[in-house]
Amino acid sequence: MIGFQTLLLKEILRFWKVGFQTVAAPVLTALLYLFIFSHVMSGSNAAFPGITYEQFLIPGLAMMSMLQNAFANTSSSLIQSKITGNILFILLPPLSHWNFYGAYLIAAVVRALAVGLGVFLVGIFVANVPVHSVVWIVVFALLGSGLLAALGLIAGLWADKFDQLAAFQNFIIMPLTFLSGVFYSIRSLPDFWQGLSHVNPFFYMIDGFRYGFFGKADVSVWLSFGVTAGAFFCLSVVTLYLLKSGYKLRQ
Repeated sequence: MIGFQTLLLKEILRFWKVGFQTVAAPVLTALLYLFIFSHVMSGSNAAFPGITYEQFLIPGLAMMSMLQNAFANTSSSLIQSKITGNILFILLPPLSHWNFYGAYLIAAVVRALAVGLGVFLVGIFVANVPVHSVVWIVVFALLGSGLLAALGLIAGLWADKFDQLAAFQNFIIMPLTFLSGVFYSIRSLPDFWQGLSHVNPFFYMIDGFRYGFFGKADVSVWLSFGVTAGAFFCLSVVTLYLLKSGYKLRQ
């Protein structure tokens, strides 16, 4: 466990040393989204009765920030280590693929939770957000962050340069995140786009997370939990297989 603990500490210190960039900057970005959209959409009908648009928006922004930063943490760390060559210092010690996976994933979840908590604390100065179930909030925060951390590991293993990683993030992560119901309820969409949204796993993470605050959601919270947990399990299996095989690490 010494190797696992050392790698975990290294990964946490890696983003914490530049906390203004890795934690404060995403919180500021989410705050700007909140100010702009709450101003433009102020007075519009919210998705749920008794919930203002500002209240509806804050959990979505918090979850979106957590997902994006969990992905960024694992993917950027791995690609930087591969390009600079210091990945050798991680591969030489007798670390199992479970140690490798666990350390990177937990560090990414820690960063994601720090960002999400920051967005929420800043957001409550704009609107008072109720809390319906702390359990569901924590469950979806952990599952969503873990899922994107695993996806970030896959992207970091696959990419050979920063351009490839940027393409993965710009053409896959960003569209799926922004089209997942962060800024709107899918009930306001035409039938075709509603059906398309149900194929997006990011929608279930955000909808389930939002249920923890309001007790209301666009789909059943158990369906959201099943999809999110299933996606996390599948991506974890793929990630562990790639790490065990040494894909693009030992070749």
